[in-house]
Amino acid sequence: MAKIVLISCVSKKLNHKAKAKDLYVSSLFQYNLKYANSLNPDKIFILSAKYGLIDLNKEIEPYDKTLNNMASEEKRTWANSVLNQLKKVSDLSKDEFIFLAGNNYRKYLLPYLTHYKIPMKNLGIGKQLKFLKESVKNE
Repeated sequence: MAKIVLISCVSKKLNHKAKAKDLYVSSLFQYNLKYANSLNPDKIFILSAKYGLIDLNKEIEPYDKTLNNMASEEKRTWANSVLNQLKKVSDLSKDEFIFLAGNNYRKYLLPYLTHYKIPMKNLGIGKQLKFLKESVKNE
């Protein structure tokens, strides 16, 4: 069983093409990435509203798209695409997925995953940052 961390994209980005792990520049994303690494996962991916499932080292262009203002049908279509991408790199029924992502980014994925954790479920952004900072302060 592999441990896979999924981090959602954020709106604050560089204004030029870069590796995905470097493109997102908000403190929330940076702390999510530090926390994800501290969990010693087998893989870390970004859930991107535009690109779907992204490897940290994949070079991508900046974009202005979020699931937060998409209709339910658009979110389902996005989730189906992400599930197809996940099937190529993981075992949906055996691997453990750790979501560092809001409800919009996980809602339509969870029914297809057997093992998952949501460490910051129901926490607002401020409380997420507090949780992440506490969790990685000794890293």
